[in-house]
Amino acid sequence: QVQLVESGGGLVQPGGSLTLSCVPSGCTTSTYAMGWFRQAPGKEREFVAAITSRGENTAYADSVKGRFTISRENAKSTVHLQMNSLKPEETALYYCAAGYTTVYYYIPMDRTEYDFWGQGTQVTVSS
Repeated sequence: QVQLVESGGGLVQPGGSLTLSCVPSGCTTSTYAMGWFRQAPGKEREFVAAITSRGENTAYADSVKGRFTISRENAKSTVHLQMNSLKPEETALYYCAAGYTTVYYYIPMDRTEYDFWGQGTQVTVSS
């Protein structure tokens, strides 16, 4: 059992920056990749970014590449998503997710590949 708690969401102006955090709890000794997804009302949950269990490799959706940065403090602890130059269309509920993996370099990018999810944190981009 892994529990994930997101924080850092809020209201930000277009072009502004925001940093989200995800704190794991419960059984945190297993190896797992970590990812961020977002979902707007009436839309499907979409992939944003992910990082491997060891933290060496990352992947990003094309729409956020160059503006967002995912990182983890260590293999077992807090994961962050640094978001820069935010756009109004990126307003959504952002979710942190954890996916068990036996391959350290594998980066899951589909929601079906993740096992645990946080409650989400709202990000609103508006002037």
